[in-house]
Amino acid sequence: MPKKHDSYWIIGAGKFGTKAVEKLHRKRPGASITIVDRDAEVLAGLDHHSVEKVCMEGASYLETHLDTQLEPDWIVPAVPIHLAFEWVRLKLSNDRRIEIFAVPAEIEDMLPNPKRGPQGQLFVSYADFRCPDYCTEPYDKCTWTGKPRKGLLYKTIEEIDYKDYRSIVIQSRQLAPGAGGYWPDVLKQSLADVSKEKTPVLYSTASFCHGVVHAFKLV
Repeated sequence: MPKKHDSYWIIGAGKFGTKAVEKLHRKRPGASITIVDRDAEVLAGLDHHSVEKVCMEGASYLETHLDTQLEPDWIVPAVPIHLAFEWVRLKLSNDRRIEIFAVPAEIEDMLPNPKRGPQGQLFVSYADFRCPDYCTEPYDKCTWTGKPRKGLLYKTIEEIDYKDYRSIVIQSRQLAPGAGGYWPDVLKQSLADVSKEKTPVLYSTASFCHGVVHAFKLV
């Protein structure tokens, strides 16, 4: 569990990033929070919060600042892109190329409530409704319906068995209601796993309920 004085990088200063700042400050009053966004005007809206503000594109910030002494305890993605995937693509761009393609329809059929993104990625969720901001993500049941969980989405994606695809999943862990994140070491391990793959990859970030899945191969 997070310690009282954990440090957080929140990537994205819009609606969800601002909510994450507020919730983490309430839950961890001594926490060190850095919030990153490429829009200086959006960052200016957080002047009344006790945070360090950085005007920079999120994946580029991770590419530049991970593996330094400034590394945080938690990374909190709050941008409308698959942050971990964009970071992996940046990290590999010096000597490798990623060929992105649509997640196969057969895999789409294995996942709950899938919606296609512009790169053929899938946004998936066990919820077919808007989750409440106060959800505490209990392990055994849905906060909203009170019914037993249909599964743990990060595990469901991890266990996909389809042809020669390798499924690599970053688990997003709840840090406060409506705010999730992952450890930097988990992100870096996913890069190491991707780097040695010779077969197609399903690369995902997922919590108990929600996730995003990209498909690609290294060329």
